[in-house]
Amino acid sequence: GLGGVILKAQAGSGSLTSTQIYASVAYHQMLGLSSLLTAGFNLGWANKRIDQSKLTFPDQFDGQFFDNTLPTSVQLLNNSVSYFDMQAGLNYAYFPTEDIYINAGYSIQHVNQPKETFFEDDNTSKLDMRHIGFINGIFKMTDDVIINPNVYYTTMARSSELVLGMNAAYNLSGDGSKQVIGGLYYRYQDAVIPMVGLQINNIRFTFSY
Repeated sequence: GLGGVILKAQAGSGSLTSTQIYASVAYHQMLGLSSLLTAGFNLGWANKRIDQSKLTFPDQFDGQFFDNTLPTSVQLLNNSVSYFDMQAGLNYAYFPTEDIYINAGYSIQHVNQPKETFFEDDNTSKLDMRHIGFINGIFKMTDDVIINPNVYYTTMARSSELVLGMNAAYNLSGDGSKQVIGGLYYRYQDAVIPMVGLQINNIRFTFSY
């Protein structure tokens, strides 16, 4: 399998602009007649730029407002940083019958721990590796009902996120070409996430909040 992605985003008062270009390759190997093992790699280039003239710092506070025309002791070494980035992962799928499909995977982002800083390099600016794991299943309960439980966990440095829940699809037509979807998820110690959707042929529309 081959793929690619281009991402660009801009945010914040300093117009922090992030551009990422990645190419991916994956190899799929059948294990018997009821399971599949996949290994994949994602290689790419990332760039981040910032407009220092739009930033203000604590020593530019004049008692009432932050004034970026005042001098500051904060000095950025550069306004742009680029680096090579690498991800890798494994995925296992198990499908013993036509009514059961179980999928689990594990991946690591920033395997090479690239440096990312606008300040002088002090060897503490490496991106920590991000670990991601998931397991989900698709179970055909009846001719009209399919359930899809999911669990997702990720951790990076001292931050982590756990999301778990389930959605179900109900067949509106005899051949399954039209389905209505509903689900509920929970982000641990943070939020409840309802989800609704509609599938027509091979196109699925979903909305979550």
